[in-house]
Amino acid sequence: MIFPQDFYNQFICGDALRVMKEIPDESIDLIVTSPPYNIRNTSGGGLSTIGTKGSKWPIAALSEGYSTYDDNMPHSEYVTWQKQCLQEMFRIIPEDGAIFYNHKWRVQNGLLQDRRDIIGDLPVRQIIIWQRAGGINFNDGYFLPTYEVIYLICKPKFKLASKGNRHGDVWKIAQEADNKHPAPFPLELTERIISSTNAQVVLDPFMGSGTTAIAAHKHNRNFIGIERFAQYIEISETRLKEIQQVTELLNF
Repeated sequence: MIFPQDFYNQFICGDALRVMKEIPDESIDLIVTSPPYNIRNTSGGGLSTIGTKGSKWPIAALSEGYSTYDDNMPHSEYVTWQKQCLQEMFRIIPEDGAIFYNHKWRVQNGLLQDRRDIIGDLPVRQIIIWQRAGGINFNDGYFLPTYEVIYLICKPKFKLASKGNRHGDVWKIAQEADNKHPAPFPLELTERIISSTNAQVVLDPFMGSGTTAIAAHKHNRNFIGIERFAQYIEISETRLKEIQQVTELLNF
């Protein structure tokens, strides 16, 4: 089997870092991803108790966590893991490739945690603000956070597609609704990213419920999706199949 061609338009069940290490240099045009945020490792006093007795957020989707992953790594380990993942992502994109890396800033122990410890020396060309429809805040020491950030990390020759630069750098897009994944990526957001590039092969190493795959399919691009939990791959396959059936009917 030839990687990655034999894996085009496939979901791979496995660890993101281990699988990416098998991908050849400069073989993926675009990476669009949103990793787990390590959200339960928090000093805020609310999210750390998700899913436990006395939780301040008992009805939130994340109360059941990410299957067997509790999203509560020691911060130093989480930073090391994400830096390693980003290093592999950067290795496998070509000189005109890019990574759209979505993460969330938050306050930890009274100070802003803006992910510079993860991004490090990678060439961040732009920060896109994803303004969500709302948020949750259990801490009276700062205002309600209503946005996340998307780091555009790219190599020197990356350019947007024709008219792709018409979008501003603040995107007001509501969170995904009616999705069984605890932290789904909005389809509108991934579509905007993919359609604004000339990428033909798109990778999401934290595929979740398959949103990046669906966006790639809708814009006639190849995708590769990595996801460590089989239950989310099943959700992704079901969602993609539904979109493919609709496409076939429209083209009939």
